[in-house]
Amino acid sequence: MSSFREALRELRPTLRLALPITAGNVGQILIGLTDSIMIGRVGAVPLAASAFAGAVFCVAYLIGIGLLTPVAVRVAEAHGAGRPRDAGETLRHGLAIATAASLLLAAALTGLAGHLALFGQPPEVAAATRPYLVIVAWSLLPSLGFLAVKNYYEALHRPWTPLYWVLGGLLLNIFLNWVLIYGHLGAPALGLVGAGWATFVSRFALLAGLCWQMLRCHSLAPARPSRWFAPLRHRELAAQFSQGWPVSLQLFFESSLFSVSAIFMGWLGTVPLAAHQVALNCAGTTFMFPLGLSHSLAVRLGHARGAGQTHLLRVIGFGGIGAGLALMACFGVVFVLAGPTIASGFIRDPEVVALAARLLIVAGIFQIFDGTQVTAMGALRGLADVRTPTVITFFGYWLCAAPAAWMLGFPLGFGPVGVWSGMAVGLALCALLLIARFAGQTRAQRS
Repeated sequence: MSSFREALRELRPTLRLALPITAGNVGQILIGLTDSIMIGRVGAVPLAASAFAGAVFCVAYLIGIGLLTPVAVRVAEAHGAGRPRDAGETLRHGLAIATAASLLLAAALTGLAGHLALFGQPPEVAAATRPYLVIVAWSLLPSLGFLAVKNYYEALHRPWTPLYWVLGGLLLNIFLNWVLIYGHLGAPALGLVGAGWATFVSRFALLAGLCWQMLRCHSLAPARPSRWFAPLRHRELAAQFSQGWPVSLQLFFESSLFSVSAIFMGWLGTVPLAAHQVALNCAGTTFMFPLGLSHSLAVRLGHARGAGQTHLLRVIGFGGIGAGLALMACFGVVFVLAGPTIASGFIRDPEVVALAARLLIVAGIFQIFDGTQVTAMGALRGLADVRTPTVITFFGYWLCAAPAAWMLGFPLGFGPVGVWSGMAVGLALCALLLIARFAGQTRAQRS
């Protein structure tokens, strides 16, 4: 009973930290959603082009997210150990990695923009995508810079500040879309290209605003770099990169699994693909909650390690994992009971609604495993354990989930429900293995 009370006591600060992080994640989704709505009013081709460019951009952005994950963990460790200058140095080197990664990734996307025909898209969609993709590719520079500073703030237990800037960026993006897409206030109507420039400007404004606030905050002075442009330390760069690239692989494995599942659904027909998108949109929205909890766990466990409070590692970790499981189980009940109502909010086609409602029942179970594995992964990142989880995710996603989805969907004839069930099997295996890994890594620190 005392252990349960201790777990509840430690869960409260984890949830307090997770709340604004989750809200920020939802804010990022709303930026994409409002872009789609406003571009969609221009026409079907610009909407298809923005969706295609967004899918390509997302791969590069996920690589950046993984590379910058160590900023949060290492700043939290330095903060917990009472080494504020080390926190500032972590941020400085993290921004250097963000700059280098964004330049390389933006250059790669710019080169790719000239060869979009390789993806088999309609010629008019490829032509519309090309200039838009080039613009948003270079917005990676402020995007990854903002992410590094955001991770720094959250690791210092100041998550509300970046959230306010995300919400401000959402409003600025909507305003600039209105001006540049449709040609208001004397501006030319640039359509999809206007949306690209709106994204580019709003992301630079976000980075500039958050950095300005960081530099003028007196209470952050001890944790800021003492010399911003001093020579970089190769040991710190290597340490951050060695922790970050496995996380990039983990995110790539998961995102590519969902891309393959969409291909499977396309093989089954237009209705299954549409129903798949409805169910995936719902599951993706609820996934933001355990994702925020995962980041919170990484920060709290990094802080506990830095402070030498190793006896709290299991309590904090399992408390957060349990909370993620319970939360996703609640969402699962909603999906099961209200599936037809939820699906009809996306589309009127009765055939798509009926199939989407069936998929939401599977998604209700699926997301319990998905939420559990992402919180367990966050707990392991807080322990700076990233390489073994990368192997686990590759095994679970690509050696189990993808083959199971194909087997159940096609040879065994279960169709769309079989594809989703196969992914659930792989995610369940990942969740169990990651929890076992966390238990093993913290077994020696129980007392």
